[in-house]
Amino acid sequence: MTFFLDQDIPEEIALLLRHWGHTATVLRDVLPITTPDAEAFAYARTHGQITVTCNRDDFLSLAAEHPEHPGLIILIRRRTRQAECGKMLNLLQRAGESGLCGNVNFA
Repeated sequence: MTFFLDQDIPEEIALLLRHWGHTATVLRDVLPITTPDAEAFAYARTHGQITVTCNRDDFLSLAAEHPEHPGLIILIRRRTRQAECGKMLNLLQRAGESGLCGNVNFA
């Protein structure tokens, strides 16, 4: 699967996704860090990437406005990066590609 990681996602998530054979594009590598959320979400949609963000409110609204999106994962902040990575891995294993693509999920 192909993921687009918003600027608020820890680098460890990108490393985890790549380790498990997925493509992980980090916002700061392809767009200015100051890119508005709507433009970042449009980039991910255009490139067929599942968006991963911690910005729940803005991206849930964007997903509602654009129901044809490739998928959205809201990563809930945890006390440790290991806990965040564990939740993300659990979601990947539990939901699989069919559960992630075109849906909104929380990790």
